[in-house]
Amino acid sequence: MTRDPIGEAHRQWVAHGWPEAADGMAMVTSVVRAQQLLLERIDAVLRPRDLTFARYEVLRLLSFAREQAMPMSRLGSLLQVHPTSVTSAVDRLVAQGYVERVRGDADRRVVRAVLTDAGRRAVEEATAALNADVFEEPGLPAADVRELTDRLTALRTGLGDGS
Repeated sequence: MTRDPIGEAHRQWVAHGWPEAADGMAMVTSVVRAQQLLLERIDAVLRPRDLTFARYEVLRLLSFAREQAMPMSRLGSLLQVHPTSVTSAVDRLVAQGYVERVRGDADRRVVRAVLTDAGRRAVEEATAALNADVFEEPGLPAADVRELTDRLTALRTGLGDGS
């Protein structure tokens, strides 16, 4: 029988005199490990499509936008990432033919990322695969998924997300 390493770490935290921090350490470590495991599943779906989750998120956001285009600054804001990360993801998507950069008509300083037909096809295919292989069966019974999502939303809010 394999011992749960996070449960063992919790035991060690208590044994070493940090019982007041043990539950929090176990929760944080569990969330980080769960993220790693979920990202492995996502990567297994996206890697054969030559996409990362960051690039997939850009494509999906653009596909949801009314004109399937968005200013680069807005992409970064919605994805909650540094502008350099958005630029890097869009650079790669441009090289793949999934996105084009277009300067704004009214203000030439504004650069918009625009989804191409190839990008539209790629994101729809990737979404179908992610839905089937990850999102429809995320690793918990359906009844628990909403409860965990609500608790994680409360955690994110408590940590200042969205403020």
